[in-house]
Amino acid sequence: MEHITKAIQGIPLNHYILLSAIIFSIGVIGVLIRRNAIVIFMSVELMLNAVNLLLTAFSAYSGDAAGQVFVFFIMALAAAEVAIGLAIIVMIYRNTNSIDINVLNRLKW
Repeated sequence: MEHITKAIQGIPLNHYILLSAIIFSIGVIGVLIRRNAIVIFMSVELMLNAVNLLLTAFSAYSGDAAGQVFVFFIMALAAAEVAIGLAIIVMIYRNTNSIDINVLNRLKW
């Protein structure tokens, strides 16, 4: 664990912030632009991973393990989101024969 912390601290914190911002921005753009439900869920996962990277980097730089504990909770949340999200996508596909979110207007009353 000590050698991992030293390896993380060997890279400037600004690089981690920049990389996380880029990954998070790609996720936001994917959620806003794409109409495919699977791509939207993958974009949300990208945003969660960007937050995980940043929490891990801050935790390693500060020497406090609290950020890494939050990463485990976020990973558990992401796993639950994937399980529920894929179940929803399967049910939408069974009802509409499409995973395009614009088709979901047909499910309204």
